[in-house]
Formats: sequence, C-alpha cells, structure tokens
Amino acid sequence: MMEDVNDAATELQEDYNEDLLIDFRGVTFTRDNRNLVGPVDWQVELDERWVIIGPNGAGKTTLIRMAAAEEFPSAGHARIMGEVVGKTDMRDLRGMIGVSSSALGNRIPGGEKVSDLVVSAGYAILGRWREEYSEMDFNQATEILERVGALHLGDRTWGTLSEGERKRVLVARALMINPELLILDEPAAGMDLGGREDLVNYLGELALDPDAPAIVMITHHVEEIPTGFTHALLLDEGEIVAQGLIDQVLTDENLSKTFHQPIQVDRIGDRYFARRVRRARTRRAKS
Repeated sequence: MMEDVNDAATELQEDYNEDLLIDFRGVTFTRDNRNLVGPVDWQVELDERWVIIGPNGAGKTTLIRMAAAEEFPSAGHARIMGEVVGKTDMRDLRGMIGVSSSALGNRIPGGEKVSDLVVSAGYAILGRWREEYSEMDFNQATEILERVGALHLGDRTWGTLSEGERKRVLVARALMINPELLILDEPAAGMDLGGREDLVNYLGELALDPDAPAIVMITHHVEEIPTGFTHALLLDEGEIVAQGLIDQVLTDENLSKTFHQPIQVDRIGDRYFARRVRRARTRRAKS
C-alpha cells in the first residue's frame, strides 16, 4: 500500500510549494479492497479556511485523518506541512496540527480535569501525570479557555461536561499547541442553538484573524459555517463533487448533487442556510 506513496514521493519533491500545508494529488484510501476516498486532488494554503461538507459515509473523516497525519494514503502524491508522506516521521507532523474530534473525546477518562486536559496538549498526552508545567503554560491555557467561552469549566472534570461543553474544551486543547493547521471534525455537533451560535461566532473571529492557523472543518450543516471561511469542498461517496471558493461551491446545484435531493441554499449576510425544496408538480391537462 505504502509503496505507491513512496514511489510518488520523488516526483512530488521536485514540485514543492512552501505555501501549501496540504498537497494531495491523486490520493486514495482503500480498506478491505474498498475505495473509501479518492482519487482526490486537494491543496490547502497557509491563509485559507476550508469547510468540508457531505452526507454520512462520504469519506469526510477519512480525508481529514489523512490530512492530520493519522492515516497513510493508499496511493497518490501526499505532502503535509511541507513533508512528503512516506518520507518523514508522521509523529513530527502531528505536533504541528491541532485536532478536535469526537474520536479524541472518546479517549479521555471521565475524571480528567479540564484545565489539565488543555495544558497537557503541548506534551501530546491526555491529562497531567508527573509533568512540570510553567506559569506561561497555565496562562496560555487559561487565555484559550476564555477565548472559546469555557473558562468557567477549568475546574470541572471531563465526565461532568455536556456534549456542547466538551466540544469547546476540545477546540481549546487543539489551539494549545499553537498549530500551523487546525482541523475541526464537527465542532458544533451536539450543541443547542445558543451554544452553537456562540462557538460559530468565536470560530468566525478566529477565521478572520490573520495570525490564526489554516483551518479545515467538517460539518453536515451549512448553517454551522462561520464567517470568514474562504473555501469549501463537497464530498460524496469518497469523490469530490465540487471544491473552490466558498460562494462558488455552495450552490443549489452542487448541494443537490451532493445530497441527492433538491436543496436550496440562501446566503444571509456572511452565513449560509439550506433547506430541501419541493419539486413542482405538473397538472394533467383535462380532456
């Protein structure tokens, strides 16, 4: 499986763009003789904010797991953070990528203290053990928790948090490492309306910050796309339906094709909203 990636590495070395944090060309991911993703051509630059949208089973999580250096592609040209996949230690790449996902949340013991979960992110561990942290580490963790609206949760344990509160803490943990690339897997899932809007507002502020990392976010709902996101990728059955500038991708035609039903998308200000529309019925002519 990795031979195809290694064979492509030499060619990719000769065509290097230092502004690309993700550079996938003809990338595929196969499991049990079934192609789950690809072939995919996809590039993410330093200052871009991407949203990936698609139905359940479309391959979204598999795609970003490859982008997060958590899965090896089965074939194709793949470069992450400037390094060719198959020619570098993936653990080094993961240290530059902040990830917030339900899969990570499921690994956290219920008794872990929230502030410890955030501050320990810099050491790539879940919660404190015997590590020594500086005052700067704690100050940074406190600042990030405040920014995501979770400062009041610092002394709580993971097992006492609601789903929405857990999402905020996971985003804070992902930001703790000062990542060059931030990957968010459905960050607003499980939140009530107020909590979702608070988080979307914060992510919008982050997206508009010129010093913020590049962002890639998965969602099922266009309503969860924050202000400031620049690009979109629509995925269905492992294949790209459309990708590019967000206002050119999020169209009625593209979303209807992706979700296999008639979808109307509206833009109000800098936010998007989608709904299914009824097909017009044709009346039979009276004889």
